[in-house]
Amino acid sequence: MKKITLLVIALFILAACAGSNSTITGDWKLISYGNPSNPTAAISNIDTNIKFDSKGNMSGNVGCNGFGGTYEQKGDTLSFSAIMSTMMFCDETMLQEQGVLSVFSDGVTLQIQLSSDTLTITSADGASVVHLARK
Repeated sequence: MKKITLLVIALFILAACAGSNSTITGDWKLISYGNPSNPTAAISNIDTNIKFDSKGNMSGNVGCNGFGGTYEQKGDTLSFSAIMSTMMFCDETMLQEQGVLSVFSDGVTLQIQLSSDTLTITSADGASVVHLARK
């Protein structure tokens, strides 16, 4: 009986640990973006950050301009709304920002793959991905 009780407790602990990172809540850095079969690596000397809070707000910077809005995660899908961004011109990071923010379209349902420390967001048409790593 003790073995069964210990097994049940162990399974509850494993389930709790596995569920602790089942949401995208937290801080992430950009790893790559673009074509799923050949993504472009994030610019190495640029500090990037995308934050998803527990209240459905997101904010970030993937090169030059700050952006923010709201998000909703349902299982392995994600959607954004009301995304706003500053509009400074930054030649070095322009393509990176456009590549990432084009995936974060308002009202479009995106597919996500989430593991403990990596998040892949795939555009609705499957033509673009954004790969993030938990900070």
